[in-house]
Amino acid sequence: HAIRGRLADHPTSVRLIRMRRAYNGNRRLGKEHMIIIERVTPATMEEEASKHNIELPIEQTSVWADFQADINGRRPWGCLLIRRDTELVAVISLIDMETHGYHYLRSVHGPVWASKPNEELEEQMIAALADYVKRNDKRVAFLRIDTWTSKGTFPVLSTVPYNETVVLDITGDDEEILARMKKRGRRDVRKALRESPAVIADETELATRDFSDYYAVMVETAHRDGFNPAPMSDYTDMIKALGPEHCRVFAGRIDGKVVAWSIVTVHGKTGVYYYASMLTSVRREHVPDKLLYFVACALGKQGCTKLDLMGIGNDFAPSLKSLNEFKTKFAPETTQIAAGRDIPIKKAFYRMLRMMQSVRKALKPKPHGNAEKVRAKESAAK
Repeated sequence: HAIRGRLADHPTSVRLIRMRRAYNGNRRLGKEHMIIIERVTPATMEEEASKHNIELPIEQTSVWADFQADINGRRPWGCLLIRRDTELVAVISLIDMETHGYHYLRSVHGPVWASKPNEELEEQMIAALADYVKRNDKRVAFLRIDTWTSKGTFPVLSTVPYNETVVLDITGDDEEILARMKKRGRRDVRKALRESPAVIADETELATRDFSDYYAVMVETAHRDGFNPAPMSDYTDMIKALGPEHCRVFAGRIDGKVVAWSIVTVHGKTGVYYYASMLTSVRREHVPDKLLYFVACALGKQGCTKLDLMGIGNDFAPSLKSLNEFKTKFAPETTQIAAGRDIPIKKAFYRMLRMMQSVRKALKPKPHGNAEKVRAKESAAK
């Protein structure tokens, strides 16, 4: 400490001190490699990601962190560079989530890897990350990050993660976007363009000023599909915090009335179809197909190359299977991704949380009638 104090202003000493701090988070990878974790500013993480051609999803950017900071019970925890020896292999931005009196760290679509890791590298990273967090924040009960492997991790205590999605290639003109869809998708879009009376437009400015008409559609959607709608502020806060550069609202109107809408996030060359809603009365008017196609073409003209429709169902996420018929027709194939998993930090406490969850499930009244359908709706609502 005395030597460090006297040499604190010396550039070489500062670098050595930083290296030592970084190496405090290390784990051995086999016999030759070390995992090195370094905490940096959001700007530095984004700069390093750009240098190494790591494409960050919007949830891993400072724009998203600033948005989360305005939500009660959430705050940005920090950005980390993850190296194997001197090679940058991944970056991650973590949000501190406080709920029911405890804290956990969430990283949506993080870590972001320079290239898909093998199982050994990912397991070593998980262990190193857990050690790093445990040393640096005694409050954290567990991590929730997206992983390819399930070893050393647990199914999430809440939310519905997914490991498969649909990503549209939206390069080229409108006809080229349409041509890349499955035959069923092309047929339905063309039918919607011919027959749907809905007028589709980018209504970001209108929705930012007053979201009440759009929210009324979401309320009906929630009642129809059996879940509780989020407060209107969840949507308005997101639109205003991310701003028009990163968040757009597209809507379909019939006779001037909002009948369907979607919120789309944009970062870099990727758009994400984040939220969507539709009135029951226009189900046969082909509005969703027309709306999604309009969004794909509009984002393509703005320079985006991909449109992610978010999760679909499979054995990992059976409650999302009802989404598959609509989403999968717009692309020739689906895309596998890493999925949210929990990593205990306070292991005894985490075991208690899982036990409490099991007790709640055991005490919950059994659904009558179509039990599988009821459970699927409950999972979607969560």
